[in-house]
Amino acid sequence: MATFYITTPLYYVNSKPHIGHSYTQIACDTVARYLRQSGFDVFFMTGTDEHGEKIEEAAVKAGFKAGDEKRFVDTIVPQFIELWKKLGIRYDRFIRTTDAVHEATVKKVLTLLFENGKITKKIYEGWFCTPCETFWTATQAPDGICPDCRRALEKLKEENYFLKMSEYQGALVEHIRKGPLCILPEIRRNEVLSFLEKNELADLCISRPKSRLSWGIELPFDANFVTYVWFDALINYISGIGYLDDRARFDSLWPSVCHFIGKDILRHHAIYWPIMLMGLGERPPRRIFAHGWWVVGGEKMSKSKGNVVDPMAMIEKYGVEPFRYYLLRAVQFGQDGTFSEDLFVEKYNADLANDLGNLLNRTLAMVEKYVQGVIPARGEKVQDDRLKECALGIPGRMSVAFGDWDFSLALKVLWELVNAANKYIEEKAPWKLSKAGDAATLGGVMYDLVQSIGLTAVCLYPFMPATAQAIWEQLGMKTNLEDLRFRPGERGVAAWSVVPAGTKIKKGAPLFPRIEVEQSEGIQNPKSKKQNENRKHAGS
Repeated sequence: MATFYITTPLYYVNSKPHIGHSYTQIACDTVARYLRQSGFDVFFMTGTDEHGEKIEEAAVKAGFKAGDEKRFVDTIVPQFIELWKKLGIRYDRFIRTTDAVHEATVKKVLTLLFENGKITKKIYEGWFCTPCETFWTATQAPDGICPDCRRALEKLKEENYFLKMSEYQGALVEHIRKGPLCILPEIRRNEVLSFLEKNELADLCISRPKSRLSWGIELPFDANFVTYVWFDALINYISGIGYLDDRARFDSLWPSVCHFIGKDILRHHAIYWPIMLMGLGERPPRRIFAHGWWVVGGEKMSKSKGNVVDPMAMIEKYGVEPFRYYLLRAVQFGQDGTFSEDLFVEKYNADLANDLGNLLNRTLAMVEKYVQGVIPARGEKVQDDRLKECALGIPGRMSVAFGDWDFSLALKVLWELVNAANKYIEEKAPWKLSKAGDAATLGGVMYDLVQSIGLTAVCLYPFMPATAQAIWEQLGMKTNLEDLRFRPGERGVAAWSVVPAGTKIKKGAPLFPRIEVEQSEGIQNPKSKKQNENRKHAGS
C-alpha cells in the first residue's frame, strides 16, 4: 500500500485560531480523506508552535508571570483542538513543541549540527522584527520596516549561534530544479529559485540569548541561549514521526512527505528547512505546497491587524459543512482569495440549497411517490445514457484536479454532475411518465437519478464528509463512506451502481435550507428560512 505523509505548519498559539488556520486544516483533511478513499496509507500530522518572544509577550499581556508561559499556552492549545474537532479534521498526530520527544529531538539535531561543524558563533548586527521573529539585512529592509508585516524593526547587536547556509545553496538549487524537492504551485517554485540564484545566502541565526528571551529550548552546547523558534518548529516534521526514537517509522514516512503551508512562510520551508536536513545528512522534503492568503478589505488576514474572521462564529451561524465547501470552492488553492460573507451566502444558496439540496429532495420525493420508496432496476427502456456517461467521467476528472491540489476545480467538475442531474429531471419529466403509465421508463429514470446522487456523495466525501454521509444514508445505504475504497483506476461501471436496486430510501429533512436575507439589514443578519417539507417538486 502506497504511503503519504501530510503536514500542516505548526500554528502559533499567541491567540485563538482564525480562518487562515482553518483553511490549511480543511485542505489537508480533504487531501487525507481523498487519499485514504483511494487506498493510500495516510499519516496526517498537525500541531502547535509554543515558544518564542511573541508567546512570552502574549503570556505577560494575559496576566501570566514570567516563567508561566507553559500555563499560558495550555489555555490556548485546547481552542485549536476544539475547532479542529468541530471542523471534522481527522488527523493522526497532534504535536506540540513543548512535547518531551520534540524538545529531545531539537537538542539532538542541534548537537549533531554543532558536532559536524555546521553551527558557528558570531556577533550579529542588524534589524529584527519581534512579531515575525525574523532578522532582516539592511538590503532587505533599507527603510527599517519589516517587509512582511510592515511594522518598525528593532536594531540589534548581539552574539548568537548561526547555521551555515551558503555551502548548501548550489545543492538546494539542484534539488529544486531536478528533484527530489517539488515546490508548488509553479509560481512559488520560481520565486524560491529566483531568490536563491540572485542572492548569496546569509547564515541563519538559530539562537536567542537568555538575557533577552528565556522561553525556548535551551541549546545543548550553551546554557546561555535558547533555540530560535523557527528552527525549533520546523523540526516537528521529523520529531513527530520517530526521527529520534523510531527510525523504521521515520524511514517509512519521510520519503512521501508533503508540507502544506501559507505562502508567507515559504522561505522557511523551502530554504531553511532543506538546508537543516542536508546538514544532518537527510534528504530534503518531497513536496511543499504554498497556498494563498484570505484577504479582507484588501489586506491579508492576520491576528496582528485585527481583521480576522472567526471560524467558530461562521460555523455557528451557517454550519461546518457549508464553511468547508466555501473555503475549498471559492478560490483556486494556491491563489489569494477575498473573504466575503455576502459571497458566502450567495454560494450557499446557489450551490448547496438550490443545486445539491434541491436535487436530493426532489429525487427522493419522487422515489417515494412513484416507486414506493424503493430503488428500481434500471431496465432497458431508458434509452438515454447521457447522465450515466457524464457521471462515469467525473471521478477521473476530479482525480486529475486533485493531482494539482485544485479543490475548486474538483468541486466544479462534481457540480457538472449535480447540474446534469437537475437538468435530467426537467428533460425526462417523471411526473409526465407517471401520468402516462410508462412505469418501465420511469423506473429507469429514477434509477439514473439515484445513482448520480450516490456517486456525488462518494466524490463529495473528502470535501464535506458529514454531508456526503447524510446523503448516503438518505439513499438507504447503511455503510460508512469513510470505509469505502474508491480508487481512480476502478471508477468504471461499478461507479454507476453504488446504490443497489431494491434499496429502500430513508428521506430526511432538507440538508441546506435556503438562507433568506433581509435587504434592509444587510448580509450580517441572514435568516435561515426552513423549506416547506411538503412543497411540491416541479411537476410532481
